[in-house]
Amino acid sequence: MKILIADDEYLEREMLESILEKHFGSEVQIRMAENGRQAVDIAAIWNADVILMDIEMPGINGMEAARRILDPGSGVKLIFVTAYGVFTYAQEAVKLGACDYILKPIQPEEVIRAVVRAVGQAESHRQLEALAPEANALDGGVSDKAAPLIARVEKYLQHNYMLFDISLDSVSAILNINPSYFSSLFKRSTGINFVDYLTNLRIQAAQELLQDPLRSTAEVARLVGYENANYFTRTFKKKTGMTPTDFRRSTARSRAGQQL
Repeated sequence: MKILIADDEYLEREMLESILEKHFGSEVQIRMAENGRQAVDIAAIWNADVILMDIEMPGINGMEAARRILDPGSGVKLIFVTAYGVFTYAQEAVKLGACDYILKPIQPEEVIRAVVRAVGQAESHRQLEALAPEANALDGGVSDKAAPLIARVEKYLQHNYMLFDISLDSVSAILNINPSYFSSLFKRSTGINFVDYLTNLRIQAAQELLQDPLRSTAEVARLVGYENANYFTRTFKKKTGMTPTDFRRSTARSRAGQQL
């Protein structure tokens, strides 16, 4: 696993490297960049799996470096690391295709969680692409051949539900099969249609995130794949019977009652 660490602060780079090496050991190769320009240059010649990118760096900042590094065909997963807990940064990070962001001061468990998540996304995407020939060979209906394919699709969705552009059409494109056929195959195999399956994953993740009182509803919406916070609120209420705010209050009351 190739990981690029881009941060203009020496101690921050060393800390991140230490956390990753301690947890992953020989499973990782690590390179360093002292600024955004170096990050862009290294990314151009070194096929990193994951980039940990500071946002505030002199010259080319992390956001601009990410714009130059990421492209539609890129398999790299980007995690922003920043001391600025500003929601506009989170918005921009998600729009650029970042899979996560971490606030300084760095907590080792958050770094590991973000990297494991990023690697899971990349691996599930590669595995799904590898199944395209099998998807094209299916002769219709649910069969023994279809079962492992749909199981892999489910795993892909579990790792990637937070992506804005994930959809029935995008997954069908990866598999190179007709969207209508894929939709029928998915529902016959799982008993639930694709959109409902994806929505359930997102709402379950949102319920976890809403337990953090420091996260706004709009931020939670973006972290689980919804660009429009109002649409997220309507969807959340339809699925749970409560608005995100009501759910947060109910959870807080429940916790308070348990402590008495």
